[in-house]
Amino acid sequence: MSQDLTTASGSKIALMIKQGKTTSQQAVSVHIEKIKQTNPAINAVVYELFDQALEMAKKADKFLAENGPEACPPFHGVPCTIKECFELVGTPHTSGLVSRKHLVAQHNAPTVERLLKAGAIPMGKTNTSELCMWMESDNKVYGRTGNPYNPCHIAGGSSGGEGSIIGAGASPFGLGSDIGGSIRMPAFFNGVFGHKPTAGLIPNTGQYPPAEEGVSGMCTTGPLCRRAEDLMPLVKILAGPDGQDPGCVPMEIGDPTKVDISRLKVLDVPDNGLARVKPELAAAQRRAAMALEKAGCKVIRTRPKGFSRSLQFWSARLASANPTPFGVFMGDGKPLPAMQELLRLAIGKSDHTLPGVLLALLENLPKGPVPKWLAGLNDFRDQLRDIIGTDGIMLFPPYSGPAPRHFVPQLQLYHWIYTGIINALHFPATQVPLGLSEKGLPLGVQVVGIEGNDATTIAVANWLEKETGGWVMP
Repeated sequence: MSQDLTTASGSKIALMIKQGKTTSQQAVSVHIEKIKQTNPAINAVVYELFDQALEMAKKADKFLAENGPEACPPFHGVPCTIKECFELVGTPHTSGLVSRKHLVAQHNAPTVERLLKAGAIPMGKTNTSELCMWMESDNKVYGRTGNPYNPCHIAGGSSGGEGSIIGAGASPFGLGSDIGGSIRMPAFFNGVFGHKPTAGLIPNTGQYPPAEEGVSGMCTTGPLCRRAEDLMPLVKILAGPDGQDPGCVPMEIGDPTKVDISRLKVLDVPDNGLARVKPELAAAQRRAAMALEKAGCKVIRTRPKGFSRSLQFWSARLASANPTPFGVFMGDGKPLPAMQELLRLAIGKSDHTLPGVLLALLENLPKGPVPKWLAGLNDFRDQLRDIIGTDGIMLFPPYSGPAPRHFVPQLQLYHWIYTGIINALHFPATQVPLGLSEKGLPLGVQVVGIEGNDATTIAVANWLEKETGGWVMP
């Protein structure tokens, strides 16, 4: 039973609880024990809520006994985890910033509240990069998170703690956020599923740094989970305006079960022309394309020229939003003296990480021809929208290769743009695991659709899981 619980989807666990095949207390206890076993090596869960979770599970079992399964919400009694940057009453809300170390959330983020109302039980909060702006989950508050398949390799960022603990089998699903790949890279590196929704589908309220007007849309909130069947139920729970995020609007989501895979058009893009994709990862994507072709899909293998300008496009989209400078968030309301902080870092006196300081330093450099790049991005989005169409998806690498060793991403500064460009386009994308490399690290692919076609990308994720096996326990 314990093994079944740590490999099942959240939806399956909820069904087992409602059918009396297990209890919420048992499901939560088994996952807490798994966290205790795995977390010392990976440092994914940075704030424990074990006692509170067990008490919530006890109440969930009592509610079920008194009211019956029909009265229970969809994820009744199911354990989960929450990224530390989201507000959850009574828990730290630092986003890895030392100056916020003693700050405790007084409210629940709307998305957190929606998970709670759906019956989910948080077991803890998970690690992130400093202020959620780097692809390695490391900060001076909680330290560094490792990959469950090999702790010497990165878990990704900024939702790295979520990806790591779910990949370890210690949480069925969790809540993440994504402005340049912060859901999809951790999902990829840790061999699980992640969904970056269409811009405006899910509110970003209640996370830090805040997704300001203009940034909300490029930044999105979404789920990570070990089984694909949880993706759409979680998206439906999280979706819809909250009255606070102006970028979140009502949308029709669709139904993955009504998508006919055999009739889809598939744009198979091997790389972006900037960072070469390692053969193992390229081969895994090609196998996915061939499987879809065998199922009846029309596959077009090409690389639209606009991908070579991905970094400029992402930067232009962010700059056009005119957000609060990153250095101001680093300085907790005052501009961080980045050069001075770089010197402090060199002598071990800084409370910040090198990627954070470098980003604060680089944002002061000239931005380039933003209007020209933004116009180019809009043209490229229109071109891609026409190529993919309402009846298609795009297969696209999530990175240049499997999870690199710690610190290596600082030598590959633009490789994350494989995910970042999708944020700039405002398209939905589902990260899908595709087995393991020769070194035992996860392989995977982004399944991308045009705006509003979240159900299509998730349908392909469900189908590919059946074809490739999906997540593999480390």
